[in-house]
Amino acid sequence: MINTPQKERHTISIIVDNEAGVLARVIGLFAGRGYNIEHLTVAPVDSAGTESRITVVTVGTPKIIEQIKAQLDRLVPIHRVGDLTEEGPSVERELALVKVSGSNEQRLEALRVAEAFRAKRVDSTGTSFVFEVTGKTEKIKAFIHLMEELGLVEVVRTGVAALKRGKDAL
Repeated sequence: MINTPQKERHTISIIVDNEAGVLARVIGLFAGRGYNIEHLTVAPVDSAGTESRITVVTVGTPKIIEQIKAQLDRLVPIHRVGDLTEEGPSVERELALVKVSGSNEQRLEALRVAEAFRAKRVDSTGTSFVFEVTGKTEKIKAFIHLMEELGLVEVVRTGVAALKRGKDAL
């Protein structure tokens, strides 16, 4: 019996120059080697707008995760690569907008579920609601799953935003 390494989910934070083509190079590294990206977020992180943080959530064996980090570290516009999964405690959050439409009874139940998940009603019509829900990815998935039974129309998600806990930066 062959013992195959388990795949693990990792959140990788990358500080890069905020310039055209950098994201394409990072994505190209993943695509060219057949690595999957589960979540991706990008935004400037300094007041001058010269650096951006790319947060990537990916899944792979420990060997593949190490390869990804080593290859990212070699890309020229990258300043720092950190694996938030391995570097100690971190905070991860995601935001989703969830549109639900249904009968009177379904609408009432959707409001109850939203309250239980601390989702915020950001739009309301006579036939639908749009909820904003934030939290860990598992919470977002659970909320969406429950809304499927109550008239889910569509969903948009931001992807994971994550920071290392404590006083030190990446």
